[in-house]
Amino acid sequence: MLTSKLSNAIRLAISTGFVSSVLLYAPTSSAEEETEAKKDLEVISVTGSRIRQPGAVSASPIVSIGEKELGYQQEPEVEQILRTLPSTIPGDGSNVNNGSGGAATINLRGLGSQRSLVLMNGRRMIPYNYNGSVDSSTIPTALIERIDIITGGASAVYGSDAIAGAVNVVLKDDFQGVDLDFKHSETGDGDGDKDSIALTIGSNLEDDKGNVVLSLGWSQRDQILLGDRPLGLLGIETKTGANYEQFLNGEPPIPAPADCSGPNSVESGGSTTAFPTRFAIVGAGTTGSGQFRNDGTLQPDTCSVFNFNPYNFYQTPSERYSATAIAKYNLTDEHKVYSSFNYTNTSVDTQVAPSGTFGSSFNLPLANPLIGDQARQFMIDGATAALAAGSLDDSNWQDVNGNGIVDSEDYLKVQLRRRTLELGARTERYDSAQFQLVTGVTGFFLDDWEYDVSYQYGESNRTTVRGGYTNLTNIQNALDTTDGVTCKNGDSSCVPINLFGGFGTITEEMAGYAQAIALQQQKYSQEIFTATVNGAINFIEIPGAGAPLSMSFGYENRREKGLFEPDECLKLAPASCQGGAGGNQLPISGGFKVDEVFLEGYLPVLDGLPGAETLDVEFGFRWADYDTVGSNETWKLGFNWRPVSDVLVRVMQQQATRAPNVGEIASPVVTGLDNAQQDPCSVANAANIDATLRQLCISTGMTDAQVGNVQDVISGQVQVISGSDPLNPPGAEEAETFTAGIVWTPEFSAVENFTITLDYYDIDIDNIIGNFSAQEILDACYVLGDANECAKINRIGGDLTIAGAGIEQFTTNLKNQRAEGVELGFNFGILLDDMGELQFSGNVNKYLTQESQSSSTARIIDCKGYFSTSCDPVSELRWVQRTSWIWEDFTVSLQWRHIDGVDVEPIEAPNVFEEFRSIESYDYFDLFASYHVTEYMNVTFGIDNMFEKEPPVVGGEAGDTSSNSGNTFPSNYDVLGRQFKMGVKLKF
Repeated sequence: MLTSKLSNAIRLAISTGFVSSVLLYAPTSSAEEETEAKKDLEVISVTGSRIRQPGAVSASPIVSIGEKELGYQQEPEVEQILRTLPSTIPGDGSNVNNGSGGAATINLRGLGSQRSLVLMNGRRMIPYNYNGSVDSSTIPTALIERIDIITGGASAVYGSDAIAGAVNVVLKDDFQGVDLDFKHSETGDGDGDKDSIALTIGSNLEDDKGNVVLSLGWSQRDQILLGDRPLGLLGIETKTGANYEQFLNGEPPIPAPADCSGPNSVESGGSTTAFPTRFAIVGAGTTGSGQFRNDGTLQPDTCSVFNFNPYNFYQTPSERYSATAIAKYNLTDEHKVYSSFNYTNTSVDTQVAPSGTFGSSFNLPLANPLIGDQARQFMIDGATAALAAGSLDDSNWQDVNGNGIVDSEDYLKVQLRRRTLELGARTERYDSAQFQLVTGVTGFFLDDWEYDVSYQYGESNRTTVRGGYTNLTNIQNALDTTDGVTCKNGDSSCVPINLFGGFGTITEEMAGYAQAIALQQQKYSQEIFTATVNGAINFIEIPGAGAPLSMSFGYENRREKGLFEPDECLKLAPASCQGGAGGNQLPISGGFKVDEVFLEGYLPVLDGLPGAETLDVEFGFRWADYDTVGSNETWKLGFNWRPVSDVLVRVMQQQATRAPNVGEIASPVVTGLDNAQQDPCSVANAANIDATLRQLCISTGMTDAQVGNVQDVISGQVQVISGSDPLNPPGAEEAETFTAGIVWTPEFSAVENFTITLDYYDIDIDNIIGNFSAQEILDACYVLGDANECAKINRIGGDLTIAGAGIEQFTTNLKNQRAEGVELGFNFGILLDDMGELQFSGNVNKYLTQESQSSSTARIIDCKGYFSTSCDPVSELRWVQRTSWIWEDFTVSLQWRHIDGVDVEPIEAPNVFEEFRSIESYDYFDLFASYHVTEYMNVTFGIDNMFEKEPPVVGGEAGDTSSNSGNTFPSNYDVLGRQFKMGVKLKF
């Protein structure tokens, strides 16, 4: 009956496209060949199990992207391929600019990249940072044989992190010949070029003793600025829709009035850190606030904001070099050694608009001669009014001469919101070098038991250079002058700075002293020793089952270390020396060690009976002992039941886990920025402040006069205080995952390889490691009246946007996160006689649940079918479908990508312009064609987004900073327009 199992397995193997399958690797087809395959160690290996045996099938649903589909995509970046899958939500990548880590991450089921384990040939890949994230751009695409994505917890097999599932990239390890692959793409606007070259050379050793493969690769991606597209040319306000009409009419942003003019100085749709400079007295709210004019006068009304959009990237530039070597050598007929080495060097640039003084506060001498007489008197008058109102005291006023009145001898603590365009754009360059070595020996003992002992070591080294930022300490020194030539601190290098007007008041000499360039370095290492044995326990066989119990036993020791070292500039608190960087950074040094023992079993129960052609049970258990969070246990139990030959039913229940990574257990307390919609105690909500809310505002450090009189959230961000919770460090996450599905493989005379799969999944995670969002804490305090949450709010002068203020959002264990849904896959081909073959494949995902809750008192955040500052767009229904015509040496293929419509989360709808509250369904069509010119040469051509569908418009504050940019969601929707692709592959 084993042959029957193999026959059924082959029929379920993937021939094209995206199909949820129980088996992805086509085994040999005769008993004699099966025996030889076992001797050559080339037996079936199914992702999600360490048991290797002919005919094995998985009880968990698996989606596979085969080599043919990889060719259709014509992408040198794995992340770009995986993001089209309905089972993924875009993570970090080429379309993330502000908030990017300069990497490409994978996010399964929208549960976070940290809960998606990335493997290469079934082994963990080295993370690129202390948060344990894997940069998928380091995967050598030219060597990929297939990519398997397994849904649900796989912790019993692979250990921590595989909660949402695992992505296993299977590389070719038996390549022979020479393969030279060129790829080029560019947009219909003639920009955004992507080029790649890959050379792969492989050969069998003498007497077929083994195989050696070497692959070298280079790729380059050009930048596309927001200003290169009409949608990104100007900032559109999510709340009011300001500038939306100008965009629809194809008009440029409305410039600021002449007395407030300057580069990218506009009337609306931008940042209040602008030019000319905006002025406010810290703690005085709107009393005495105003904006300078280009002539140096200071007026109470505001006249401009800064359009920061054009400087940002829709597509970040990068360059990558890689080298991968894979070798195996048969020591004897029973034993072989193997090794692989992968090295990648990447450079990624991100860029945002020029820096500024933002919400920083400064002690300003009113005797500074660079302040005009009118402006000085305006400041004095405003401070005098604040003194009378009770909002001016020794916290924001130095009465130098002690006369009890505000005059030119005094100092005021003020906010000067000035965009320092003279310093150039803010840039971050990520230079990374990463390598991973795997070596081991495998073979057979006791006739048919297989062993595998391996050692792997990986290391990632990253340097980040940050330029174009303001040096806030130096600016404070430069403001403290009474002669306009020298600074009060006595530093001869200090150049007094003029922030009291518009563009051009900062000279080259002033800019030289006022700017800051900072450096940070990061190193991560991973060391793993693994030993496994697996084989059949022949004396344990259920009568009539057709095969005995197969078992796998193993031990793994894993050590991971992370190191982060910022320079002295970045360490300064509360906001480092870099204005516009969002806070300070401190060194991180930590790691963990874990010892794990595990076992798996595969037990055939029934075979060849009516109503039970086969029934197999799959089980596993893993015990892990961490030196950080102690021990935990994971397990799996499932079955495959084939009532008739063409129907397979599969069920799997698992308990999965994720231990905290280095960043989650070792991060010091620092300041930074996070997204928020509104401060309920600010001037924007003044009309809604009742007596109860007023008292809650006062309980968080505001005076009565400040309530309803401080500035609101700036550009959708507030100051936060983050890091590992010093009093309550996070423990491990725990998840219950359940999958159940059916696979139907009927035989039709006119149809080949017909396969339909339908699977249900439920991933329920408790004690998720994370932090409350800033808005959650604000709402818990001011809406729910939770005193514990109010205690996390720290204000300066009643404000939350000033450096040093902040909302405490320490990393700890939150309550719950859950993803539930159904996934449909299909695949079949139709023979057209002399006209070749039509092939159809597709994958459809429908979410039933996509929600999280931080605590029992916090609201449930339901992201299914919504977008918001808490939810990246999560379409309830997504699919990808491919139709291909293959005729002799010619192939044409059309891919249809569907993204269901989404609405703004109801709780945020009142603060969103009506036309931005819904995004319609999107359908993209991508065309591919290839032709084998000769036996050795194949040319390809493709058009993505064939009909050049424009992305949705939602403004710049509809989501979090990393996902919502350029007035849309650039990772979720095609923002670059139509893209043309071509390639040439030479194979000898």
